[in-house]
Amino acid sequence: MKFDFIIMAVSTFAMLIVGLLILIRNPKLKINRLFGLLAFSIIAWTVFNYLSVVFLTSDIVTRMVFFTGILTATSIVNFLCIFPIDSGVGKTTVVKLYRIFTLILLPLVFTNKFIQKVTRDEIVTSYLYNVFLAYTVFSIILFIFVIYKQFKSGLNFSQKLQLKLVACGIMLYASLAVISNILLPLYVDNWSSSRLGPIFSLLLIGMVGYTIVKHKLFDIRLIVARAMGYILTLGTLIGIYVIAIFGISSSLLGASKLTTLQQAFYFAGTLVFGFTLQPLRKFFDKLTNRLFYRDAYDSQDLLDKLNKVLVGNIDLQPLLRQTSELLEGTLKAEYAAFIIKEVEGSSKRVIGSKKVELDDDQISELTAHNQDLDMIIVADELDESHGKIKAVLSKNKISVLARLAPTGKDTIALGYLALGSKQSGNPYNKQDLQVLDIIANELVIAVQNAMRFEEIEAFTVTLQEKVNDATRQLRRTNEKLKALDETKDEFISMASHQLRTPLTAVKGYVSMVVEGDAGKLNKQQKELLDQAFMSSQRMVYLIADLLNVSRLRTGKFVIENKQTNLADVVEAEIEQLKQAAAGKNQTLTYAKPAKFIDLMLDETKMRQVIMNFTDNALHYTPKDGNIKVSLQDLGNSIEFTVVDDGLGVPKSEQHNLFTKFFRANNARRARPDGTGLGLFMAKKVVVAQGGAIIFTSQEGKGSTFGFTLPKNSTILPHTTTDTKVDPKPAK
Repeated sequence: MKFDFIIMAVSTFAMLIVGLLILIRNPKLKINRLFGLLAFSIIAWTVFNYLSVVFLTSDIVTRMVFFTGILTATSIVNFLCIFPIDSGVGKTTVVKLYRIFTLILLPLVFTNKFIQKVTRDEIVTSYLYNVFLAYTVFSIILFIFVIYKQFKSGLNFSQKLQLKLVACGIMLYASLAVISNILLPLYVDNWSSSRLGPIFSLLLIGMVGYTIVKHKLFDIRLIVARAMGYILTLGTLIGIYVIAIFGISSSLLGASKLTTLQQAFYFAGTLVFGFTLQPLRKFFDKLTNRLFYRDAYDSQDLLDKLNKVLVGNIDLQPLLRQTSELLEGTLKAEYAAFIIKEVEGSSKRVIGSKKVELDDDQISELTAHNQDLDMIIVADELDESHGKIKAVLSKNKISVLARLAPTGKDTIALGYLALGSKQSGNPYNKQDLQVLDIIANELVIAVQNAMRFEEIEAFTVTLQEKVNDATRQLRRTNEKLKALDETKDEFISMASHQLRTPLTAVKGYVSMVVEGDAGKLNKQQKELLDQAFMSSQRMVYLIADLLNVSRLRTGKFVIENKQTNLADVVEAEIEQLKQAAAGKNQTLTYAKPAKFIDLMLDETKMRQVIMNFTDNALHYTPKDGNIKVSLQDLGNSIEFTVVDDGLGVPKSEQHNLFTKFFRANNARRARPDGTGLGLFMAKKVVVAQGGAIIFTSQEGKGSTFGFTLPKNSTILPHTTTDTKVDPKPAK
């Protein structure tokens, strides 16, 4: 009897602990509540089964054995209907009828129609006992039916393994309980075999416990490990304390009464107990982790280390290599590798501790199932509908595959994280998959940033190559343009020289005819010849501009200063243009200074400047317009200006006015035959002699063109004048 009590107590306590742990883990889950009900039903049946052996003649105890047995049977059915998933088998007609029949049978156990009387030697049953026997047989058949339905409901590998172990324990428990408590008493007419019931309960507890520890049933391994750690810690400390305090003190100090030395010894033992609690707890935590939770790790520590890797790397290769090493070491996987798909500018890459050979067809197979696969794919959990995917993973020995996709299940993956099996042989648990889901989301951002960085680097290299190529082409083109420009300058120089000779002859003969050397001219003939002479003079100036431009290009542009009276030069040029002004009914005025000093100037080039400014004013001033030419001595400098009330220059084009070949749009319309060289050369001549250009204009209201020349660089040596010197600097 003492042995029976120990077996009953151990099995009851173990089942109570397991049931409570599962309920405490998550009481809101239906599966946890049903297992708790099953555990308490088995506890009740075990206790009443033991009491029925102790109190052989107790009628109520015997009836409670049958009552709790029926409760246990229906609890097993209800639990199996939703374990490990709710497959819907609990809604079938046969299960519903079974539950109704159970509710009818339970109260009948306490009637005389079930058991007539209980004696020390026998239990006298009635006809309803045969109904109970049929109910028992049907219950076992229903167990098998429900287990079969669950296996056909699309369980993953881990769930199937859990169901096999738990179903094996339940069927073993139920079969042995029926044999010992029903069949043997029925045929042998001896109820002593019923005392074996608690042993069968212990077998069921062992199978459930093994499934919890080995295959994560209800995911309470950590709780079990910690509980056992604390139990072992406290048990060890209590044993040490008892032996040390009572054993040693009794043998050394005697136990007749507590002396001061004994009290001090007890106090010291208490301190030792307190100080050794924490180290021992850590020791047993490690020990139980090895037994129950060998793959345990701190997920927050893993994420912190991963963040350091992601922050510390921008290049894709070292980033993924360090990440794979971290995951492989922390998750204790056989390998960890990244497969980055081929994108524009880079081929497919495999980075990690193993060269995972996923070809393009296999990657296409994975990509094709993006919509119906989770972000984290566990190979053992794939059903028959994903046979091709499972074959791909199995061929490459991939246990877990995490898709690295930006957001959502339908997006195109950048690549995959592949993990091999755990070194311990354990499957990946819920914590592993949750951590991998978080890591995959963080890696997506990091991989995107690294790939963008690669694109920028590749673009920079490509851009540099294009810039270098464009630079080489520009240099070749520039060399060609320089050659063409030199050819053009040579042509202009040659053409200008060749044009100059016949033009000089034309101008000379026209001048002779005008002066009457060939006979007297009438008025009309003289006017026509004057126009021809002026045109030839303009041609001379144009050729001179072309020659000067050519000389500027070749570095042969030279200022040849000589004694020049600028007032007389201006007068001579104005006289040539007065007839042209009269033809347009324009007023051209020039107030020649009464006295003007001689200056050291290049007379020929200054004539071109004066002619250019005045001739432009005549061309761009409408009929009946006014042109005023002025030459002034300002003391430190001289100033020449031509003021007109003509077209003016648009403000938006004024900054380009003195550049080579440039002409304002309104000037092009008024005079299509211009070259754009006159103002360019005028500025060069004035600046070359130390002067500055004067220019102001307002579109539609006229313009002022001119120049200033400093006296200090143009006045003749040893020349004195009566002109008052203005101490202020030239404008």
